Amino acid sequence: MPRRPIQALKKIPGFTIGIVIGLWLTAPVFASEVRIAVAANFTEAAREIGAAFEQTTGHRVVFSFGSTGQFYTQIAQGAPFEVFLAADRARPARAVAEDLAMPGSQFTYATGRIVLFSREKDLVSGGETLHAKPFTRLAIANPNTAPYGAAAVETMRALGVYDALVGKLVRGNNIAQTYQFVDTRNAELGFVALSQIVRHDEGSRWLVPEALYSPIAQDAVLLREGASNEAAVAFLSYLKSPEANAVKQKFGYGPGDWP
Repeated sequence: MPRRPIQALKKIPGFTIGIVIGLWLTAPVFASEVRIAVAANFTEAAREIGAAFEQTTGHRVVFSFGSTGQFYTQIAQGAPFEVFLAADRARPARAVAEDLAMPGSQFTYATGRIVLFSREKDLVSGGETLHAKPFTRLAIANPNTAPYGAAAVETMRALGVYDALVGKLVRGNNIAQTYQFVDTRNAELGFVALSQIVRHDEGSRWLVPEALYSPIAQDAVLLREGASNEAAVAFLSYLKSPEANAVKQKFGYGPGDWP
């Protein structure tokens, strides 16, 4: 909202001046805008963090949510993102190596967990569910582009069931679509992100032991496009704040790697 020059306000009667100045001081004024590519698993946490960031700083956030692998391809092809919140460490590191992101800006903003989840109350009882329970479809995110899908495949291999289940797998483009498959019962069960179900106790679930898959360390990086954007730099700083960390914890994420 553009600010009215004080000279112009002098022409307005005193009572009205007080109202106008009050609105002028309290109305949100977005200093800058930042465009952020966000891994789908972090959708709800990012929205809550983004709202608090806007209220605190006056900057405006524009999020896009999707697959980390697909986002990297878009960034490499010139998509105008300024910050990248990935679901792994590899793509941000590659972005730095390929001069798409700023050296020294990469850090782990959260660590994720996977859960075997079903809308059916008694279907999931643990890892043995994949051996003993009858089902026709098991949803996972695409392991080639989504780290949560890669973790699901690692888990199945560790349990010795991957080869037996490969014909039952339904692959989502990202973890958000994977969750939709399970939520709509198009798949009886699936490997989803803990963040997607941590705020309700519906259905049945098994929190997969972290020993069964590689850590899902999710890294952020400042892209070249955002190097001179104060809002982009400020958002990455806010992502390390106690306020942002409290939101991450609420959604089931572990801490990052900054001091």
